[in-house]
Amino acid sequence: MIAVYGMAVSGNCWKAAQILRLTGHAFRWVETDGNTGATRTPAFLAINPNGKVPAVVLEDGAVITESNAILLHFAEGTSWLPAPGLARTRVMEWLFFEQYSHEPYIAVARNLRSYARTAAQFPERMAQCMERGAQALALMERRLATHDWLTDAGPSVADLSLFAYTHVADEGGFDLAAYPGVAAWVARLAAVPGVEGLRRAAG
Repeated sequence: MIAVYGMAVSGNCWKAAQILRLTGHAFRWVETDGNTGATRTPAFLAINPNGKVPAVVLEDGAVITESNAILLHFAEGTSWLPAPGLARTRVMEWLFFEQYSHEPYIAVARNLRSYARTAAQFPERMAQCMERGAQALALMERRLATHDWLTDAGPSVADLSLFAYTHVADEGGFDLAAYPGVAAWVARLAAVPGVEGLRRAAG
């Protein structure tokens, strides 16, 4: 059976589990908390020398890492990924945007504020996260104010990738009420059969 090494509260790890569920793949979850050093053990580094989750181990022992690569791999041949061509390129644009302009700010703000609870110790980093995260949400709003999905191909891995941390952006201090198109899109994707939300912080 496919094994997924990941943290239940991680949006990047959520992507791996979500695309497997949506595409009908059975898997076992191996909780691997990077905050406690579980990703730095010799056993885990033998799986992913980069020391990060998620890591997906296929039935034949092959390992896939990087959350958006995992999305692409399991979405191949399904409605979640367009055929090669411009439609797929549009999906790729959003995947790169998510990793470079969205996740580094919205996910980091969420972690500092709601999980590590060290936001007060890093005011400059938090300020940067809030500024750049707002820019990312504003860019998404430009598209989603007038479109149901991030690309014209319908719901795709681009939407899953951006949904991962956007639907819990409030845990990082972002108010989606300021982005009504984004908020409506979050609700729309959450209503797709098989899409499950990410575990939230306790208390």
